[in-house]
Amino acid sequence: MAKTDTPKQTASSCSMTGCTKKWLFRLVVFYVLYLIWGWLDTIKSRWYVFDPPFLHELAKDAIATHPDNLDGMIQHIVTNLTNTYPASAGVIALNTDSSEWTFNNAGGAMGAMYIIHASVTEYLIIFGTPLGTEGHTGLHPADDYFHILHGEQWAFMPGALEMERYAPGDVHFLPRGTAKQYKMHEGCFALEYARGWIPLMLPFGLADTLTSTLDIPTFIRTARISGREIVNNLLIGKI
Repeated sequence: MAKTDTPKQTASSCSMTGCTKKWLFRLVVFYVLYLIWGWLDTIKSRWYVFDPPFLHELAKDAIATHPDNLDGMIQHIVTNLTNTYPASAGVIALNTDSSEWTFNNAGGAMGAMYIIHASVTEYLIIFGTPLGTEGHTGLHPADDYFHILHGEQWAFMPGALEMERYAPGDVHFLPRGTAKQYKMHEGCFALEYARGWIPLMLPFGLADTLTSTLDIPTFIRTARISGREIVNNLLIGKI
């Protein structure tokens, strides 16, 4: 007598086939997205506007022009940037409201930041604290240039027996995919520039607020300012 499949066996077979198709589809989508991501990563530099050597010279010029006057340094930097990249040129959008500061808790460190520019591939901020702080730099998909304006920063990597020391006028370069412990002494402020995939850095910048400080107003303010600046740049074609 021929053996026939029961309805239950047939349904199970169809279910297995459907499940396999779903997973194959997901793998194909993931692979396509991976290829697109890899391609975008090779061309992202075409969307960079800021030049690291220019920013380094600008930071040093601000220090020389306004020694021990942090507010003067910040105004010097913002004024120079708005003259170099005027809004009328439509190349990049800058936030010129230097009173728009917000707390930032990330990697165990705490300070305050003023977001001068934020887009998909670049950000430029003033970050620091008059009290001093230390923590983890984070592991980011972007290169980071930390231009010391005032005070001093120390840094350390596993295996190093001596610390790295950065004084006003120095730039602490943290390549993409690199992490360090760092310490900012009392009164340390810096002009920080990052280039790479900025949205992927936001979880690090906001996680401590959600899991530790629970400072929801700061979370909302940071998300609002960052989102506003990214959108403002997208509206003029700056990715």
